[in-house]
Amino acid sequence: MPDEEWERFLRESADGVPDAPKEPSARARDVARRLSQEPVRAEAWRAYSPVRPRRKKAWAVAGLLAALALLVVALDPGRVVGWSDGGGETGGPLAAESTRPDQPPAAEAGRPTLDEPFKGSPAARWANGTAGITVPAAKATGWMSTAQVEQALGRTRDFLAAAGLDPEVLRGGRPEKAIARINPHQRDVQDYLTTALRAPSEENDPLLLFSRFDTTRARLVGQVVKTRGRLTYREGERGALQVTADVTFVYPVVRATAGSDEVARTIVRRELVLNWDDPAKVISEPGTFSLVSYNVDITNGGCGPATGYFIPTFGTDQAAAGAAGGPEVDPYDRSTSMAERMQEAEDEECGTATRS
Repeated sequence: MPDEEWERFLRESADGVPDAPKEPSARARDVARRLSQEPVRAEAWRAYSPVRPRRKKAWAVAGLLAALALLVVALDPGRVVGWSDGGGETGGPLAAESTRPDQPPAAEAGRPTLDEPFKGSPAARWANGTAGITVPAAKATGWMSTAQVEQALGRTRDFLAAAGLDPEVLRGGRPEKAIARINPHQRDVQDYLTTALRAPSEENDPLLLFSRFDTTRARLVGQVVKTRGRLTYREGERGALQVTADVTFVYPVVRATAGSDEVARTIVRRELVLNWDDPAKVISEPGTFSLVSYNVDITNGGCGPATGYFIPTFGTDQAAAGAAGGPEVDPYDRSTSMAERMQEAEDEECGTATRS
C-alpha cells in the first residue's frame, strides 16, 4: 500500500470522515454507526472488523425495546380524527410509498376481529408482505452496474422478508436465512447475533433486526402481515452501494390460550442502512452485505427484561401498562423520519400509542 494511502487511513481512523453518520439518540440502537476503514486490497489479515459501537440502554418500563418500543393502549377511534395521508380515497388500497408522506394516515373506524384483524388500522389499506416494500428503479451506482444494483435491491428486500415475515422466525425460530445475508467478516455484528440469539439482553436484543413472538404468550392471526415502506440507495464509502430500508410491519395477534378471540396488533418500524461492498476493497462474501446502522421503533412488543421475543399485551392489560404516561406517538405516522422519532424520544422512558 502506498505511504500516502496508509497515512490517510490512519488519519481517518482517528478523526472520522465528514460524512460519517451522526451519533443517534439514546433510543437508537445503532450497532454499526461507523465502519472501520478498509485497505485498498482485500487481504485476509485485514478482514472486515468495524469498531464496537457506543450503546446506551433503551429498555424502559412501558415497553421501549431497543430504539423505542411504545406500548399500545386501548384505542377509541374517535380520538384520532382529521388526518389525511394523500394516498387515495378512504377505504381503497394505497399506492406504493415512493417518497416520505407529509402527514400521518387518516383514521380508520372499527376494532379488529379474527376475520378482519386489520380493521380500524391504516394497515387495512396497506399491501401484504413484500408487496408493501417499494423497490426503486436500478441504475449503475458506485462499483455496481445497473444489473448488480437491481440484484442487490432484490436481495435487500429478501433479507427484510427473512427477518420480518418468515413464518418460522415469527414463531420464534432462528433467522438462518437472514443471517446468511450478513457479511460474516463483520465481526462485531456477528458477535451481536451470536449473543442476542443465545442470551438476549438489553444490549444484545435480536428484536433489533428480527421479528419473533413468544408463542406461549401470543400467536399470529392468519398468514398476512401488512407492510409499508421503501428502499433508497446511493453511493457509499469506497464505492459501496449503500441501501436504506425504512419499513413498517403490522402483526395482528391473539393470546396463545385456545379459543382466544381478542385481537391486538404489534407494530414495528425498522430502518436499516447497509452496504453492498466492493470485494476489491472490503473483505466480504458473495451475496452478503455489511450493516452500517439499524434503528427500531416497536409498539406493543412487551416490557420488562429482554426475552428476545415480542410479548404483546391485550385489553385492560394495555390500559394499565399505559398509565405510566409519556408522549403520545402515532405508530403509523411515517411522515416523521426515524432520526426525528429517536430524537423526540431521547429523554422519555416510554410513550403511549394513539392507536393500534
